[in-house]
Amino acid sequence: MAHSAMSGHGTTSGDDPLQTAIWRLRSRACWVDAAALLEPRTAAAALQRASLLVERCLYTEQGWAEAEDALRTAEALARSDDERGAAACERGQLAYASTLLTVRDRADEARAALGRAAALIPPDARGRALLDFRRGLLAENLAHSPQSARAAYRRAHAGATAHDDPLLLSFTWRHLAGLALREGELADARHGFGESLRIREELGYLVGTAPALVSLADAETEPEASRLRAEAARLFRLLGGVPTWLADQLAPPAATA
Repeated sequence: MAHSAMSGHGTTSGDDPLQTAIWRLRSRACWVDAAALLEPRTAAAALQRASLLVERCLYTEQGWAEAEDALRTAEALARSDDERGAAACERGQLAYASTLLTVRDRADEARAALGRAAALIPPDARGRALLDFRRGLLAENLAHSPQSARAAYRRAHAGATAHDDPLLLSFTWRHLAGLALREGELADARHGFGESLRIREELGYLVGTAPALVSLADAETEPEASRLRAEAARLFRLLGGVPTWLADQLAPPAATA
């Protein structure tokens, strides 16, 4: 299952108190509370608010109308190419999430929006790495093209490294590892999943830690795999069953006669 990702505002000690408060709420699956701290009077605030509510949709399968409203506000306030590109990137992510979670097929809208973002965001801009990652998600999960996905994830990984965005790196590590696992490259998969988990634990990204534990478990042998899944299940319950799509992966095996 794929994730959304945003730049890791509030994840370093030098960040302002507002961003730190937003990060703490976001990392604990309190997206609505985090969004409520932002007044959408500027393009930057409106974009961040929209991105929080879009992320909520992907993790909870709820809040689609609120995310759509926030996104329209961000699009209306966007003035520069960077701002318009970032809004288009969020529009593409919302359409992708809707398609992935079978709420409504918006695959064409997702592709068009991310294509529009690519025309607006310069190749060396910070936002380009997130865009590349999301184009990788589309290639992997909607177009079923692992080769294109790997190329996009690698571009995103390089961009996240260049712009010192550890949260996005946790996503690129995880998705590159997922492709490695699919191809039977267990050592590469374990390394990538392990790096993703390490970063998320260091950042305190609680809502993303259970998925990282489950992914690593898929590449490990027993008894380590069961230990990792048990820890993931504990966090999943702690957060009230979020992300929702992890429920099936954490369900206990059916009893045999």
